[in-house]
Amino acid sequence: MFSMAETNKTADPCVMVIFGATGDLTKRKLFPALYNLAKDGHLPDNFAIVGVGRQEMLSDEFRDQMIANLKEFAGSQPDEEKIEWFCSRTYYTGGDFDDDKKLFKDIKDMLRDVCAANNIPENYFYYMAIPPDLFANVTQKIVKNGLGKEENGNWRRFIFEKPFGRDLESAKKLNADLLKILKERQIYRIDHYLGKETVQNILVFRFGNSIFEPIWNRNYIDHVQITVAEKLGVELRGGYYDSAGALRDMIPNHIFQLVTLTAMEPPVSFEADAVRDEQAKILAAIQPFSPEDALHNAVRGQYGAGTVNDKPVPAYRDEEKVSKTSNTETFAALKLSIDNWRWADVPFYVRTGKRLATKHSSIVIQFKKAPFVLFRDTPVERLTTNRIEIHIQPDEGITLHFGAKIPGPIVKMGPVDMDFNYVDHFGEQLSTGYERLLFDCMIGDATLFQRADMVEASWRIVTPILDVWKAIPARDFPNYAAGDWGPTEADAILKQDGRTWKNTAV
Repeated sequence: MFSMAETNKTADPCVMVIFGATGDLTKRKLFPALYNLAKDGHLPDNFAIVGVGRQEMLSDEFRDQMIANLKEFAGSQPDEEKIEWFCSRTYYTGGDFDDDKKLFKDIKDMLRDVCAANNIPENYFYYMAIPPDLFANVTQKIVKNGLGKEENGNWRRFIFEKPFGRDLESAKKLNADLLKILKERQIYRIDHYLGKETVQNILVFRFGNSIFEPIWNRNYIDHVQITVAEKLGVELRGGYYDSAGALRDMIPNHIFQLVTLTAMEPPVSFEADAVRDEQAKILAAIQPFSPEDALHNAVRGQYGAGTVNDKPVPAYRDEEKVSKTSNTETFAALKLSIDNWRWADVPFYVRTGKRLATKHSSIVIQFKKAPFVLFRDTPVERLTTNRIEIHIQPDEGITLHFGAKIPGPIVKMGPVDMDFNYVDHFGEQLSTGYERLLFDCMIGDATLFQRADMVEASWRIVTPILDVWKAIPARDFPNYAAGDWGPTEADAILKQDGRTWKNTAV
């Protein structure tokens, strides 16, 4: 799992083929991530990029766009030498993705010429930065044109962006379609959240420190909260978002990955399938939602007009490319129950939303209260409950919250925090979240990518909720103002259990 840190090796010589090369993801995330890998010495000299898009243009035009994008998104002072290095290894071809003759013949010819010009063995990995409904079709055309065949010791790998399907049925079909023409080891279902340092550190924190793992269970932990809050609205993604919604967009991938890493048993090793086997067991142990559960333990919301950063912002229904009568949720919260020995009766509360009070993602491990009996004849009115907060973004780190005696002749207790911040200890490192994942694909390490059974297990959990929400449209949308922490119904999920959400300061 920790190949980059352990060996400081570079990736195999290879060509990265990006379908959707002129899109927003490529310019904001993929090229900056590749630039960061090159800057840190993790890309081989024998490396090239072939961009593929619907728009027809010359490679020189595409290089000019790439240079402009890198200067905008790759940090304040990009290295001109590395940008030049990229330019000399970047190519482009465009056309109709449905044309399995001309476009894919052009790609085949270009790959042959690129490998010859840069002395690269025919190792290719394809990045599908395209709508999910094109995944199977484009992959089939790649394979049909002989570009997916592994021979002479060379490899072919395929990275698929989220969402992988829209529900259980579509995810099963997409898996089946891909597995007819590819092997599971060639398929990399990406979730860029797992490229964040703090997410990867969860396993090190849990299993590399003897003081935490013995208390990481139902005997000591009261409940777990996972929050992925975004301050922004849907921005320019209204068309996509209005057909997806918060539940589909975030919970089967980002949030369930955080749940599994928090809850899984120790794997026998950091080999990809050993880790993913334990994650899959957690997904299988999450109790499925009945229609009644979907009504009482799942909450949806949609933001109305409000104020963010002291400026008025529009309601979701007034965003560009969003229906004026949209019933799409921009907020979702669930109460999950993991039916196994370690987590029985320990609820996992998860939530995600747009236009919330602040941008913040975290995992909160709330421990049970200590017995009060020792303090009953002291001025202490209540004990501080301990918790561990794993901060994922924007500031990556870990906080340990506990109680300490306030100095003075009287026994009084006050809450204190011990903070660990990545920047303070290891310095600031520019990262998009994609660097580690692209590198792992190049070296064939699938640990941080979802397996077919994990994808289907995730959809098996949320599809009953989607079905209920489709059958019973929301009647109270919008039900929270932009800049708030979501609808009051989300607070009620915890309140009925005598708990409250841990909201960060705005």
